[in-house]
Amino acid sequence: MPITNSEKQWQLRPRYRETQELLSNQLGVSPLLCQLLASRNITTPESAEIFLSPTLGHLHSPFLMKDMEKAVQRICSAVRDREIISLYGDYDVDGVTGTSLLFLFLKDLGANVSYFIPDRREEGYGLHHNSLEHLKKQGTQLIITIDCGISDSEQVLFARQQGIDVIITDHHEVPDVLPAAYAIVNPKQNDCTFPFDALAGVGVVFKLLMALRKTLRDQGFFTGRSVPNLRAYLDLVALGTIADIVPLIDENRILVKYGLQELTQGKRVGIEALKEVCGLSAVPITSHLVAFRLAPRINAPGRMSSATRSVELLTTDDDGKAREIALLLEDENKKRQQVESRIVKEASTLVEADQRFKERQSIVLGAPLWHPGVIGICASRLLDKYLKPSILIACDEEKGIGKASARSPESFHLYEGLKECRHLLRSFGGHHSAAGLTIGLENIEAFQVLFEKVVSDRIADERSVPSIAIDAEVSLCDISETLVKEISLLEPFGLCNQEPTFSSLAFDSYRPQIVGKGHLKLKITENSQCFDAIGFNLAERFFSLIQEDSDVSLQEKKRVRIAFIPQMNDWQGRRSVQLKIKDIKCV
Repeated sequence: MPITNSEKQWQLRPRYRETQELLSNQLGVSPLLCQLLASRNITTPESAEIFLSPTLGHLHSPFLMKDMEKAVQRICSAVRDREIISLYGDYDVDGVTGTSLLFLFLKDLGANVSYFIPDRREEGYGLHHNSLEHLKKQGTQLIITIDCGISDSEQVLFARQQGIDVIITDHHEVPDVLPAAYAIVNPKQNDCTFPFDALAGVGVVFKLLMALRKTLRDQGFFTGRSVPNLRAYLDLVALGTIADIVPLIDENRILVKYGLQELTQGKRVGIEALKEVCGLSAVPITSHLVAFRLAPRINAPGRMSSATRSVELLTTDDDGKAREIALLLEDENKKRQQVESRIVKEASTLVEADQRFKERQSIVLGAPLWHPGVIGICASRLLDKYLKPSILIACDEEKGIGKASARSPESFHLYEGLKECRHLLRSFGGHHSAAGLTIGLENIEAFQVLFEKVVSDRIADERSVPSIAIDAEVSLCDISETLVKEISLLEPFGLCNQEPTFSSLAFDSYRPQIVGKGHLKLKITENSQCFDAIGFNLAERFFSLIQEDSDVSLQEKKRVRIAFIPQMNDWQGRRSVQLKIKDIKCV
């Protein structure tokens, strides 16, 4: 059963007094901001300067990546000789944006290039013999994979036998045996010297573009023509990087920071149409808006029908066509939400009806009517609800196979866990926290048992207890618009660089109110200063804690503390600091 909010642990980060003093003196910023930097392991003035003011000049050389030189020379040859190049991309946002990025760049060079995105339901993830045969009939001489290929040894060998060179660009975990590709550009390779291995697939493609542009420029390719401006492509890089939930540190942070600026300026026809459909035309684009508004709509066709639509949206320069596709994506997303809601409800019912799941450390469920394009999101919902590694399998009884998506908490390395079950799987691949697999239906029960054992052996605690990392304990009087502006220097926020969370000292001067559908609003007064605080879906929890109904009339209230994120709120021309409550405790 799900763990209640009341059991959340507040984990207060250490106070880094010496680092605060050093950074504050050197940078001229508040000690509290320096505490936030130190808690992110940024402890020197030099690293803090780069973090607070990153530039594209801080990007690492793409040639540090293994096989980059080899891949670039092969592509340059294909461009010059007008060979037929086929881009083979994945159907999620990372693959779609990476495919669009490379297609637009090569097209601008005058290359003979096209793209192919496999059908999620009919073909599934990665390279497939039928697709490769199709590309061969089209005359393809070079295939470049985007966000896939690293686990497809058999298929790459087949392509070679057909006389097709394959360059793999990928960022997924590397298997023990690598495909015999012409070149493999993946920073996770053990002998790769690139200093940052957490790029998204689209980030790897962008590094390829950096290397291609430099090589072509050195060869005189751009004589008499303009050199491509790579910054103009960063909107696509930001979309794919944020959507793939990779750590927003190091290069990812730089790429996303500048990419969000490009997204806000809206120079790409398709993205402008999508922003209009989402009601974001005049709004500064943040990582949150990408993750929850733009990315789901780009993802929707790949889940429900064909991801090719999303590539068309991102590569078209026709306003009318862009508007048409954007509306189609909106419809597809609504269908996806309905299917997702049904599957999550069905899966939750199965979990809560089976007493064994109370004792198990993992969730493995399958059903014949579950849509394979949506089960990844549904597995994430189950993980959020039950805090256990969750795998949902869409069973195809006619073919006798199941296609599954898996999600896990930080405490369990999903890819490594699946490796221990590989003899029961037809294929698998992924990351620490997300993976996909195919399995014969006859092996599902055995896999459920073995996976549970693997998870139990690796997770020591009986259950995962949710926690909230508290960056600092502060008096509410320390919270100001100036501090919120300073905190904005830490953006963009995401994995490994979460929005800073503070905890308050205990207070008893507050007026609670229920707003919307179960949301909590507090009017807090401290030292004659008044703050508005909002806690989404926290009203029931709050009133159960203080044992009062919504009509609070007692003179003596319980003292409470809140964990919160300070934000600016604009309402009817009035700008003020608002506290977004993440959790609340009685003292």
